[in-house]
Amino acid sequence: MSDHIELVHEAIDVGAAYESIRDPRCGGIALFVGTTREVHEGRPVAQLAYEAYEEMAKKELRKLAADIRERWPDVVHVCLIHRLGEVPLAEASVLVAVSTPHRGEAFAACRHGIDALKAQVPIWKKESYRDGAAARWVANRESAVPEADPPEVRS
Repeated sequence: MSDHIELVHEAIDVGAAYESIRDPRCGGIALFVGTTREVHEGRPVAQLAYEAYEEMAKKELRKLAADIRERWPDVVHVCLIHRLGEVPLAEASVLVAVSTPHRGEAFAACRHGIDALKAQVPIWKKESYRDGAAARWVANRESAVPEADPPEVRS
């Protein structure tokens, strides 16, 4: 059993990630790769840039791997990789992979892994646009905090 946790500043090596979780005990490998897409909310994206407080982000990635193992005890390997810095269109920014004896657990654990990573790990995303619009920081839907109602004013 192993956990492969990385924050990288270069292209994610999907093949190496796959090799890190491949195991003869495992009949199920689920691998998710999130890439930079060219349109977000109707705006033409040029690239994304990611920043993180790396020490804290790695700590949260390790906690996520432990959470996956607690929820799915049959998990053999977990791989969590996030790219930092500029990520051009169609390149990988995040990879989550899980290997288990059976496919059902692999699918469920991988889905939980990407959803929880987006919601909990302190990595921030900035979008740059092809139309010249100002770049802006964008929250993941999973981690967006709903606006609170203003506090009641008592007179």
